[in-house]
Amino acid sequence: MDTGTGRGAARPRHGDLDLRRLRVLVELEQRGTVSAVAAALHLTPSAVSQQLAALARELGVPLTEPVGRRLRLTGAARVVVRHAHELFEQAERLREAVSAYRQGESGDVGVAGFATTLAPLILPAAGILRRTRPGLRTQLAEVDPPVSFDMLADGRTDVVIAVEGPAAPVRDARFDKVPLMEEVFDVALPPGHPLADAPSLTLTDLADEAWIFATAGMCQEIPLAACAAAGFTPRATHAIGDWQATFAAVREGLGISLVPRLAAGASGAGLTLRLFDDAPSRQVFAAVRAGEAAVPQIAAVLEALREAADARPHP
Repeated sequence: MDTGTGRGAARPRHGDLDLRRLRVLVELEQRGTVSAVAAALHLTPSAVSQQLAALARELGVPLTEPVGRRLRLTGAARVVVRHAHELFEQAERLREAVSAYRQGESGDVGVAGFATTLAPLILPAAGILRRTRPGLRTQLAEVDPPVSFDMLADGRTDVVIAVEGPAAPVRDARFDKVPLMEEVFDVALPPGHPLADAPSLTLTDLADEAWIFATAGMCQEIPLAACAAAGFTPRATHAIGDWQATFAAVREGLGISLVPRLAAGASGAGLTLRLFDDAPSRQVFAAVRAGEAAVPQIAAVLEALREAADARPHP
């Protein structure tokens, strides 16, 4: 029986170590006989002997020596067995890690969104994932379209949060769109404004007010279009591109402003934010590369974003 026990065993072959052969050796150490190993591993005794011989050649050391009709492990074999147990544990951790990745429990996902989506939407979603999928890491970035979509296209991020508009290429075949929420615009009124507690409010009621608009983009275009639809041209007194500064201006009584609800968290105290009857809105969505919404890690991020969006107050 050739089990690699003779003097002058073959020099080791440099190649991959076969864990199945290590398993055979460990079983021999535990069960004591080739026949018992064969029964445990559903092999023939001849196959067990062949595996032991191949492992001995692979390692370049004798692994067994005959003692009567039995085989005894050599000192080298006991060193191999000790390290084999460590390898088996590492292999099991590897299988668990791969399984977790396959189920979306681990991995890395980049998420990019414009400024007002971070605190009220993206960060709560990241918190949900940290609690429910601690092995899944998110890399967050504050980036506006169209740059965020360039990042998505070339793989620098995996999920983009955007709103429908000219800067967001929603009909681009490279991307899939996943709706998240309808974002309503509230009106910000200064302290003590006579309409702050009015039982009902429309834009027409605010036609004679001084208005504060964003400097550009949808947060300027949507309020202007809403005023036009209500039948008046607003008296624009200030153009401010920062929401905290806008809220400060309203608080000082310099005018009123239409505010997207995701920006409301920056309003602070001392002014009134309220819904009105003909409030405009815009659609907030997530975009991913075409076909990747079902990737487990990305699907988990999208689920958390939807959960964070659903948890927000609805109009």
